[in-house]
Amino acid sequence: MAAGISIREAHPVDAPAIARVHVESWRTAYAGLLPETVLVRMSLPNHTALWARVLGQRRNRDVVLVAEGGGHGVIAFGSCGRVREKRLAPAGEIYTLYVHPEFQNRGIGQRLLLRLFDALVARGLTSAVAWVLAENPSRFFYETMGGRRVAERNEPLGTVTVHEAAYGWSDITQFRAQTDARKA
Repeated sequence: MAAGISIREAHPVDAPAIARVHVESWRTAYAGLLPETVLVRMSLPNHTALWARVLGQRRNRDVVLVAEGGGHGVIAFGSCGRVREKRLAPAGEIYTLYVHPEFQNRGIGQRLLLRLFDALVARGLTSAVAWVLAENPSRFFYETMGGRRVAERNEPLGTVTVHEAAYGWSDITQFRAQTDARKA
């Protein structure tokens, strides 16, 4: 399936499709990890409005990409920019990376992450971090992609506090070169 996937920059018109992937991914990935009330409160209208604002008011250094394929429209998205956690070294940050549950484990997340790395490098950011829930099974994806656990934090999410872990890449240009060499 990953061969028939195209990745492009997101536009405001993509907000409803991004919201659908976002809500459905969270409800699948975080069931049992987050309180049910957090997941139930998520709504397509609210997330569509959120992504419409993000895409309409994007800072010039933030990037939002979507993956499309197989006549299904947007099936994944990711965003990145300058690191938001000031205690970490100046770097890029993968803010979001979600693949619709029906399209997971097909290489789409890997391709999207590599394109996000390319976007960071194009902006002069050669290292990166991604924050995930510390108990989320998706952390193994980041480990498989060469990320190393570099920090932890507790973050408020609604009425609860969640424990997160940051996975980091000290040199994404080197990581990209090694990935491209393995493909050759």
